[in-house]
Amino acid sequence: MESDELKLFITVAEHGQITAAADALHIAQPTLSRRLRRLEDAVGTELFDRHGKRITLNINGEIYLEHARRAKVELDTARRRIADRANPSQGTVRLGFLHSFGVRMIPGLIREFRAVEPRVRFELSQDAAAVIADNVESGNIDIGIVSPRPISGGLAWSLLTNQKLSLTVPLGHALATRHTVDLAEAAAEPFITMHKGYGMRRILEELCAAANFEPHITFETSELFTISGMVSAGLGVAIMPIEQTPLLPEGLVQIPLAGPGATRDVGLIWKSGTALGRPVQAFHQFVIEQFATRR
Repeated sequence: MESDELKLFITVAEHGQITAAADALHIAQPTLSRRLRRLEDAVGTELFDRHGKRITLNINGEIYLEHARRAKVELDTARRRIADRANPSQGTVRLGFLHSFGVRMIPGLIREFRAVEPRVRFELSQDAAAVIADNVESGNIDIGIVSPRPISGGLAWSLLTNQKLSLTVPLGHALATRHTVDLAEAAAEPFITMHKGYGMRRILEELCAAANFEPHITFETSELFTISGMVSAGLGVAIMPIEQTPLLPEGLVQIPLAGPGATRDVGLIWKSGTALGRPVQAFHQFVIEQFATRR
């Protein structure tokens, strides 16, 4: 089965409607319906229950979807590996990273890498650390740059750097004049943090647990820059990497956290036991070397 036919089937299954799936695939609805019927004929059974414009997987379709997703990943991987062998200076790197890394770190790395490998393309994905890790492990992304280190044993990890952490408070806060602070001193403060699944949320919870208190969380978001704006407005305090300082709004003070664990690890992840394609391997090595020179 060609990977484009698998993509067609998976898209319809996920959208649950021919019209929406046809729009996503940029093909006409009658064409999509005919191709679905041909697929079902080839499989030897119906894969969908049809309810007017809606279309839902039946039990046979659920089974087929599970295997179709795995098959598409394998076929796409095979095509990339063959393309890499034909021309190692061409190919695509599917790179996932945290939103906060998209301002300076990722653009800088890609610019420097493409100076030596100009024909390598990038497909970029920005999301929570947990989502990036899941996509790398499932094969939807080749490589990720995340923080902290994922818990999953199905991922390989290479440490790139450690970022110092701070308690970030509004100007005029009672702790704002301190040179360092123990997190336990902020136990009664309202915290602004990331949603569940984001790396900084996990770091906050682990640090607070080590300091023997549960944080009182008043606001949750998916952007560090939104957090900094809300702290600046006096709505709470936050744990943030000090490296974000040049991008912060006015009215903030970052106080370095004292004690062990007051840093976050930033590293590369890729699927364990998987041979990386040549462009991915080249970018992987390039990133490691770049950070090694900065230590």
